[in-house]
Amino acid sequence: MDSSETPEPASSVAVAYPTPSCDLLSHTVCRSGSLLPESQEQRGRLSLSDRKLSLQERSQSATSPCSSPGLNGRYIYPSLPYSPITSPHSSPRLPRRPTVESHSVSITDLQDCVQLNQYKLKDEIGKGSYGVVKLAYNEDDNTYYAMKVLSKRRLMRQAGFPRRPPPRGAKAAPEGPPHPKGPLERVYQEIAILKKLDHPNVVKLVEVLDDPSEDHLYMVFELVKQGAVMEVPTDKPFSEDQARFYFQDLLRGIEYLHYQRIIHRDIKPSNLLVGEDGHVKIADFGVSNQFEGADALLTSTVGTPAFLAPEALSETRKNFSGKALDVWAMGVTLYCFVFGVCPFMDERILSLHQKIKTQPVVLPEHADISDDLKDLLLKMLDKNPEMRISIAQIKVHSWVTRHGAEPLPPEDDNCCMLIEVTEEEVENSVKHIPSLATVIMVRTMLRKRSFGNPFDWGRKEDRGSLCAPGQMLMKQESGDGMKSMDLPYVGEDEALS
Repeated sequence: MDSSETPEPASSVAVAYPTPSCDLLSHTVCRSGSLLPESQEQRGRLSLSDRKLSLQERSQSATSPCSSPGLNGRYIYPSLPYSPITSPHSSPRLPRRPTVESHSVSITDLQDCVQLNQYKLKDEIGKGSYGVVKLAYNEDDNTYYAMKVLSKRRLMRQAGFPRRPPPRGAKAAPEGPPHPKGPLERVYQEIAILKKLDHPNVVKLVEVLDDPSEDHLYMVFELVKQGAVMEVPTDKPFSEDQARFYFQDLLRGIEYLHYQRIIHRDIKPSNLLVGEDGHVKIADFGVSNQFEGADALLTSTVGTPAFLAPEALSETRKNFSGKALDVWAMGVTLYCFVFGVCPFMDERILSLHQKIKTQPVVLPEHADISDDLKDLLLKMLDKNPEMRISIAQIKVHSWVTRHGAEPLPPEDDNCCMLIEVTEEEVENSVKHIPSLATVIMVRTMLRKRSFGNPFDWGRKEDRGSLCAPGQMLMKQESGDGMKSMDLPYVGEDEALS
């Protein structure tokens, strides 16, 4: 097969990109179904319908205009599509396939896409609180992946709380104490840890590419076709049994992340993706969310407004527990599972914050749920983080375990061991790539056999168009003469930074 040809997903069913509607409360818009075509015999669950993304699901840090289309007139998906491949109930559990490292990266400007090494970057398929996501096709293994494009500046700004200690056995330089790591070095250390995460309920990071001369960082994740577990709001919430099934998966994944000293900070239904085995995988946990010691003392407020804990909105608290923050968001997520809406809702964000801080949690009058579930919800949504139930206590709660009939595995079995990284692994955590703009310019110069600026064409208005964010207008020679081409946007929106 010619390297310039990309096989389509195995189906003749086209994926539609409907025109979204949006207003003050919406962010990214609509999804018409799976990213790739899927079988008609998939398990029954809540369908993914076209909808407007409400304030409950909108990420607080994303403020880009909701009416902006994605590439080629197509609209982006509101959830991030990547997933691990194993089931939490598979037996025995297989070791994770080691990441293949290479230290040379090539970039090619093709007719319909940009290619980074073996990855052909296709359409933009998602946008979340940490960046944009592109569909990427790997020519080597004939597989589609999700490539998240991040801003290094934004990652470094988030690195404001205590960091993970150095690996055990690490020795200080003989000249004296080790030199403190810079912000970008700490980001690379965290990426090295994320690459070694291996849990059936957590997405798998395949590799990371870095453009040293630009702000871009490219994280390659496994792709999931089924999408988010639920859209909020919905008039078709889950039964208690279905909610318990998904919540147990969420609980296993969060316990593992906390064990590895990672706080998620943006738990919500749209970040819980359903794999082909029917189990939930946690997506969109970002870099710079790691801590040292028993818990993280956070000082900044990030995440989705309707899922933020009261202490994160307090004007008097200087810091707050990261683990308790995740427990609150898990409680809001469970509330969504069984009621189809968030416990606190408002069209105005300041009013929403005030409700979260001051109003008690009220269960719907028509709610027909068990007393055990009511008890768990109220304990997870306790406004006092010191009194809020912990992950360890949730694991043994009567509703989660069906009064002991479905016990969850102990922490030692679920989490295995604490991940540690060596200096060599940190050094190799990312692959450095040349600047896209530089490579494209050099290739164009060679093609034109000219040492002049290939983007400097006669008309002033043409030159001005090159300044548009996320696009670079290229002139390519063909049998029909000169034609323009819009390169895929491979940078993070400034609105997200």
